[in-house]
Amino acid sequence: MRTKKTFAAAALLATAALTLTACGSGDSGDKPVAVVSAEPGSDKAGTVLDQPFEKPDLVLTDTHGKKYDLRAQTKDRPTLIYFGYTHCPDVCPLTMNNLAVAKKEVDRSKQLTQAQKDSLRIVFVTTDPERDTPSALGTWLKGIDPSIVGLTGDFSTIQAGARTLGISIEPPKKDKDGKIVSTHGTQVIAFSPKTNGGYVVYGQDATVDDYIRDIPKIIKGENP
Repeated sequence: MRTKKTFAAAALLATAALTLTACGSGDSGDKPVAVVSAEPGSDKAGTVLDQPFEKPDLVLTDTHGKKYDLRAQTKDRPTLIYFGYTHCPDVCPLTMNNLAVAKKEVDRSKQLTQAQKDSLRIVFVTTDPERDTPSALGTWLKGIDPSIVGLTGDFSTIQAGARTLGISIEPPKKDKDGKIVSTHGTQVIAFSPKTNGGYVVYGQDATVDDYIRDIPKIIKGENP
C-alpha cells in the first residue's frame, strides 16, 4: 500500500545534496513549496512530487552565444535540468556524465520512437557564470555530450531561477586555499512533456542505471 507523507520540498532537496569541497547546498530557510508522495522502503532514485515545480522563467545565453528562453524552447519536451559549474572537481562532471551515458543507452533502445528520443532535453545551467562563458561551457560539454544545452547569464537571474525549484545557490567565492568554488544544490529536476511541470527530483546518488531505467518513462510523461 502506498503511504503518503508530507515534506517541505526545500528540506527534502537539501538532504539529497551533500556539502562538498566545491559543490554543496545550504539551507535556504524557505517555506514548504511542495508535497511529495513517498513509499517507505522504496529503492527508487527519483522522488515524485505531488505538486510539481513550475519551470523557471529563465532567458539565458547558450553555448553559441544566442538567447535561450528555457520555457519556450523546452515546451512540451521531456527536460532534465541541473545547476552546476565546469570547474567542479567531482559531483557536476559525474552527474552530467551519468546523464550523458544514460541518454546514449536510451538512444540505443527500441522501446521508444526516434521522435521520442530526439525530444529529450538535458540542460546544464552554470552557477559560476563569470568563468563559464558560452565558449567555456561549449568546450566542457563537448567532452561530455555536445547535445546537452549549456546556459549562462547573470548570476542573480540564475540564482532566482534555481530558488523556484528549491535549489540553493551561493555566489562563487575563494576557499581557504584560494580556489574559487561554487556552492549549490546537486539535484536533477525532471520536467514532464505533458504538463511542463518539474515532477521528479533526483539526488546526487542517482546512478547511470537509475537514469537508464527512468528516462524512457520521463520521455513519455509517466511516473518512474
